Amino acid sequence: MTQNARPQVRAEGYRDKILALRQRADVRNDWLKQRLDGILAELMEREGFDMWIVAAREYNEDPVIMTFLPEPAMSARRRTILVFHRQSDGTVERLTLDRYGHGEYYESGWNPDEEEQFECLARVVQEREPNVIGLNVSDTYAFADGLTHAEHERIVSALGNAYGERIKSAERLVVGWLERRIEPELIVYPAIIALGHTIIAQAFSDQTIQPGITTTDDIVWWMRQKMLDLGLNAWFQPTVDIQASDQPATPIGQKPDEQRKLILPGDLLHCDMGFTYLGLATDQQQLAYVLQPGETDAPAGLQQGLAEGNRVQDILLEAMQPGRTGNAVLKETLDVAAEEGIDTMVYTHPIGYHGHAAGPTIGLWDRQEGVPGKGDYELFNDTCYSIELCVTTSVPEWEGQKVRIGLEEEAALTENGMLWLSGRQEDLHLIG
Repeated sequence: MTQNARPQVRAEGYRDKILALRQRADVRNDWLKQRLDGILAELMEREGFDMWIVAAREYNEDPVIMTFLPEPAMSARRRTILVFHRQSDGTVERLTLDRYGHGEYYESGWNPDEEEQFECLARVVQEREPNVIGLNVSDTYAFADGLTHAEHERIVSALGNAYGERIKSAERLVVGWLERRIEPELIVYPAIIALGHTIIAQAFSDQTIQPGITTTDDIVWWMRQKMLDLGLNAWFQPTVDIQASDQPATPIGQKPDEQRKLILPGDLLHCDMGFTYLGLATDQQQLAYVLQPGETDAPAGLQQGLAEGNRVQDILLEAMQPGRTGNAVLKETLDVAAEEGIDTMVYTHPIGYHGHAAGPTIGLWDRQEGVPGKGDYELFNDTCYSIELCVTTSVPEWEGQKVRIGLEEEAALTENGMLWLSGRQEDLHLIG
């Protein structure tokens, strides 16, 4: 699916489709109920847990707990302890040990007038006799390391030696919960991704850029303002950079020197932009070319670079199969690309509740030999990824200058294989 160089729909055209806050809350709560009822038991059984305890204090929330609390919850409120108990019939009992409760989503298991909070937790555990208890502590994933030191000490002390010996890191359970997308989320996600494409297309157009006047900073803040105006939350500051015949790319991972920010004819523009909406994140990189007088298209060398980037995307998606680790996918992709003579780097990451989300890491720009730990985690169906990579190619029209083509688009791993959520860029945006 080609992302058109000249957009036919402006971002404002999506405004009526972006839900008001109350409607967003209803959608997200419906999804939460389906997730709790539909996938939690499966994940706990898959990873071998009888009980999962998620605890956090107000304003120091575990990264996971906010994905469990229904709208309009904005914090853990003093201290919230959630207890998930997998029962003999395969269902999961859901308890909340906090003062305020969460309606139909969790059964209240604590009366503050009768017992202290951790005494209640100890009683709940003793009554259910779990063999394996998961706590959110991890050396590998920050997402799974949300239990603070003090909270960990209090839980272990409350459970005592007998149950303390049954505690195990819930790392894989946390990652499984965060990375898994349910069907309604996968139905809506493509439209969220398409909105990002539309914003970029408008940013990289004559509507927004006047060569000789507009700067890269102007476009960065235009993107931020556009997201804000549409009611979207940017999860990182966008970037826009220039490569040109007189301005080579800054080595990846290095801060640029005093490079030109004024956009001029003949420039290759690159952007990186992402936002969250309905709890789901986007993360996209695309490219545009500023036509010089008399030009009707970008130089063939730049177009060839984009084609090579698309080819590496194809190789990567073919390698991304359930059960394979991120490191295995990375190695196969780099090997095949090298055989085809393509100079590439792959640094693809999961996306979902977070921009750089939980799941298998498929390379980092500074770890092309593999990523211990995060790269050893395997791929599962119904998970989403930002297919992020770059290729380096020489441009004959620029006297053989090396150019870096950075691309990033979202795709989902489903029972039908890897599928783009809303297409990808196959043609450069043209300005002027």
